[in-house]
Amino acid sequence: MSSTAQREAGRLSDAKSTARVVAAFVDRARAAQAGVDELVTAAGWAIVHPEHNRRLAELAVRDTGLGNVADKIAKNRRKTIGLLADLAGTKSVGVIAELPELGITEIARPVGVVGALTPSTNPGATPANNIINALKGRNAIILAPSPKGHSTGALLVEYIHTELDRVGAPRDLVAQLPSPVTREMTFELMRQVDLVVATGSQTNVRAAYESGTPAIGVGAGNVVVIVDETADTADAAGKIAASKMFDHATSCSSENSIIVVGDAYEPMLAALQAVGGVRLDADERSRLAEAMFSNGKLVPQFTAQSAPSIAQRAGLARPELQRAGFLLVEETGTGAAHPFSGEKLSPVLTLYRAADFASAAELAQGILRYQGLGHSVGLHTMRADRALQLGLALPVCRIIVNQSHCFATGGSFDNGLPFSLSMGCGTWGRNSISDNLNYRHFLNITRIVRPLDVPRREPSEDELFGAYRRRHGAY
Repeated sequence: MSSTAQREAGRLSDAKSTARVVAAFVDRARAAQAGVDELVTAAGWAIVHPEHNRRLAELAVRDTGLGNVADKIAKNRRKTIGLLADLAGTKSVGVIAELPELGITEIARPVGVVGALTPSTNPGATPANNIINALKGRNAIILAPSPKGHSTGALLVEYIHTELDRVGAPRDLVAQLPSPVTREMTFELMRQVDLVVATGSQTNVRAAYESGTPAIGVGAGNVVVIVDETADTADAAGKIAASKMFDHATSCSSENSIIVVGDAYEPMLAALQAVGGVRLDADERSRLAEAMFSNGKLVPQFTAQSAPSIAQRAGLARPELQRAGFLLVEETGTGAAHPFSGEKLSPVLTLYRAADFASAAELAQGILRYQGLGHSVGLHTMRADRALQLGLALPVCRIIVNQSHCFATGGSFDNGLPFSLSMGCGTWGRNSISDNLNYRHFLNITRIVRPLDVPRREPSEDELFGAYRRRHGAY
């Protein structure tokens, strides 16, 4: 046999050997993945089970005083079902990708033990989302809930433990810090785990980044929505109202301000009033601002309450307000001197008027620079090019087009975003991620790198620098 033939035979033998080794890893990964997916399904069923879901929602509203039971039931179910649909068939164990053209094999590895800080606004849905994503990557997870959300988290963990027992998995895969959860205990958890995921107050997010542990934190919302002169105002108003009233606007993705362009303002105002909005007059607006904000900061007692309750707390007695789905306040300025331009976490919606689309985009920029950098902007329009204009100009990670914002931003069955309750805001929001938190953030990826059969061609200096040097006389 010639030396060339021998080399070819050796190469084929090496290729077969490599194929057998990789095949063995893939087989083991498939078996492990089946076990992981069983855990994921178990954790999902623990919250989607109708009786469990109802009890978790009731407990959340009772102990946090935020939102309403029916919407929390819908949120717990929809977010969990959507997440399970996202995860179905995805690889998160062992060999997850073969890229022969690059000579690369990707292997998914666990990050380890995850510490998850979860907010009182979503004390069931957010931890369930984190738990399922963590389990998908073969991690363990420990919850650090807000004090008001502890009881809901404890009940969720109890339900999950029952399902883990059913499939023969260790209960210690999912745990929650004991009550009372102190700031010191949460900080210590962050120092000792392998990854911190922080959703909720920006104080907790900053602490997570400062803990010395790799951390994923998400930014504050203050969603601005532009309704331009081409929009279907009735459609836009219906979608905005559904989003704004859902769970009394506990979501950071609920619309906070609407900028209406040109002649669309009066039709949009009428459309919003037709779907439950009540516009406050100047005196009512002033009294609400005085009651709702203290030194420019939102008074907690107004968070995630119904519109009639908010009106009552502010001493507004007009009969229409006791039937309102949400309150409309008109505004012209942005910044600390205009507190209605910030995040309100309540069914209070701020209205702006802009002369044209360019002015609307500039105004949106001002609102975001006051609060909400990096999160998202909504757009209702018939012009497809305008979404691209905003995407190229505004400091946000998502442009949500012609959709109910709080349903769309965290993933939906009619858009392609991952289902999530935690939205990264990129460097604009001082976050390490700019996408929706998902299972890949709970993985380490190991890459096996082999030499290419045909090496990549190295470009010449003239190809890289020739045109530049000739253009600028760089000799």
